[in-house]
Amino acid sequence: MGSRRKSREYALQLLFQDEFVQKSDRKILFLESKKIDSKTRNYAEFLHKHFVEHRSVIDSLIRKHTQHWSLDRMATVDRNILRMAIAEFLYAETPGVVVIDEAIEVARKYSGEESTQFVNGILNSIQLDLKKSR
Repeated sequence: MGSRRKSREYALQLLFQDEFVQKSDRKILFLESKKIDSKTRNYAEFLHKHFVEHRSVIDSLIRKHTQHWSLDRMATVDRNILRMAIAEFLYAETPGVVVIDEAIEVARKYSGEESTQFVNGILNSIQLDLKKSR
C-alpha cells in the first residue's frame, strides 16, 4: 500500500476521532502511536488540517450534493471519507479521478459496498461542480 493511501486512512481516523473527541492532544498521540514515516504523517495532517480550517465550505458542498440526506444521517465513516476527499479536491494537487478512486478504496476497507457507490456518486457530482466553477 502506498504512503498516500495510508495517509488518507490516517486522516480518516483523525476525522472520525474528531466526531467524538475534541482535544487536539489526542490527535497528536494517535499519530505518534503509529510507526509511520514523516511523508505519510505530513499528508495525513495536511488533509486533516484543511478540513478543520475549511469545515463550513466542505460540509456545505456535501449538503449541496446529497439530496434528502443530512450530515447527521450519514454513516460517520462515509461522512468523513467525503470530507477527506473534498479537502483533497480543494487543497491538494491530486487529480480528481485519483481522489475519487482512493476514497472508494478507503470506503471499501472501512465501510461497505453500498458506501462505495454512495461515495462515488457524491464525489463525482462535487468534482463536476468544482470543474464548472473554476
